Amino acid sequence: MVSPPDPSTYFRKGFGLKSEVQEDLSVDYNGMLVDHLRAEDYRLQVDDVTILLAREFGFCYGVERAVEYAYQARRKFPDRRLFLVGEIIHNPHVNARLRDMGIEILHADHGAFDFSAVRPEDVVILPAFGVTIGDFERLRAIGCVLVDTTCGSVLNVWKRVEAYARDGFTALIHGKYAHEETRATASQVEKHGVGHHLVVRDMGEARLVCDFIEGRVSGETLLEAFAPHAVSAGFDPALHLQRVGVANQTTMLAKESLAIGEEVGAAMARAHGDAFRAENFRTFDTICSATQERQDAVRDLLAEPLDMMIVIGGFNSSNTISLAMLCAEQVPSYHVEETEAIDPDEGTIHFRLPQKQHVEETRRGWMNPIGPVRVGITAGASTPNNKIGEVVSRILATRGLTFTP
Repeated sequence: MVSPPDPSTYFRKGFGLKSEVQEDLSVDYNGMLVDHLRAEDYRLQVDDVTILLAREFGFCYGVERAVEYAYQARRKFPDRRLFLVGEIIHNPHVNARLRDMGIEILHADHGAFDFSAVRPEDVVILPAFGVTIGDFERLRAIGCVLVDTTCGSVLNVWKRVEAYARDGFTALIHGKYAHEETRATASQVEKHGVGHHLVVRDMGEARLVCDFIEGRVSGETLLEAFAPHAVSAGFDPALHLQRVGVANQTTMLAKESLAIGEEVGAAMARAHGDAFRAENFRTFDTICSATQERQDAVRDLLAEPLDMMIVIGGFNSSNTISLAMLCAEQVPSYHVEETEAIDPDEGTIHFRLPQKQHVEETRRGWMNPIGPVRVGITAGASTPNNKIGEVVSRILATRGLTFTP
């Protein structure tokens, strides 16, 4: 059983310094060009280039809160060492800015963080993704100040998974087992003692679980198909897939998460009957509203005639990857991580292929040199507005055009 944190060293609501850090946040992340696009119904026409911006994009509330709390912590403790457990969000520009402020980012080695450098007098920031119960307890034992920026949407998933474990259900989590959020979520099965989890990456892995439930594959075959870190210690399919509760990493593709829940529930009904399913299966849509809104806005934008989509965000940003995959289903799409990915002088773009998430490519002549072109743009929930504006400027510059709001 995990005891409540010490309120004298644990902070989840900032330090009342929002007004003092607002100017710094505005300078570092706001963008005039994006403000102009909003004012012009998310559309910009320069010569024969049309830019269309999705109506939901960039920083969500949880990201804004996490970044703001990090700035507040630096202002509150100007003379103390500040550490951050991993990246606060998956955006290279934001994390680089925090390093510039003297916040040291701790990196995990095969999922394990080394806290040996942390002292009781230090301040440690917990990222928007949260941390595992084990890491949280290790930091509490040190006695340092903890500034917890865990997103509220993530906390809602934790409550769901905790309830599953408390009631004897295995948490089947649609997510990426190595992702910080999913690791933290999976650890919640331990909150009331021993619980179990299984992480499925996609519908293909979910269907393998269904094959076991319906008796088409053995438990050994099932376990061989999953990486060791995708299942809890001592996981026994015969025992721990009798009662299943579905949850998901908040940044996955919503339609796939819902489909996985339906598929697993249907498999339990086919194998054991509807009454068994009603008693032993639970599901709940835990995709965060910001993720859903950005995916819905992309679908709306894709209804427009477009020549291409540019998706801006970290290559390790799950919600950005989901947006890129959505776009790639309908139109040529480029997932770019940084402004510099677009080089107007060379006429190149460096991007990750949405369909092959570990393959990067640099392409020359990606913009037609002449003639009308319509470019759709969206950005992941950890991408600041100024970076979106800079990408727009570089798109225009590739055609020899400029625009000043």
